Amino acid sequence: MREDLKEAAMNLQEKIFDDTKNAFGVPAFERWQKPLYRGGMDNPDGYARITGPCKDTMEIFLKFENDRVKEASFETDGCGSSVVCGSFAAEMALHKTPDELLYVTGEDILERLGGLPEVERHCAFLAGETLQEALNNYMIGQQRK
Repeated sequence: MREDLKEAAMNLQEKIFDDTKNAFGVPAFERWQKPLYRGGMDNPDGYARITGPCKDTMEIFLKFENDRVKEASFETDGCGSSVVCGSFAAEMALHKTPDELLYVTGEDILERLGGLPEVERHCAFLAGETLQEALNNYMIGQQRK
């Protein structure tokens, strides 16, 4: 009986993973399984925290060196789609100048992912908006120097 239950659980997990890959695509599924760039950052040069209409909160942290993003990370209290989008937003920020960062939007994140189901697309826009606000925070800091 115990082996039957274990096998049923494994089959169910495999079906959930297959359904998720089909709905979200392989890049999003893999990033959901292993999110990159997750975590806070001490003394970021640019920082933003935004709560979206879905009530997920996204934070983006940026560290610059020689006018390029040297480090980027994110945190979210949101769903798996928010985690995936925050991870890609941080990755897409790396090595970019402030001018280049202006062009990293929610649409770019969706394109990088290969899309998301319609009900999850807002997560990419939350990540993009938070990234833009972190850039704005950095630029304001630069003006004060």
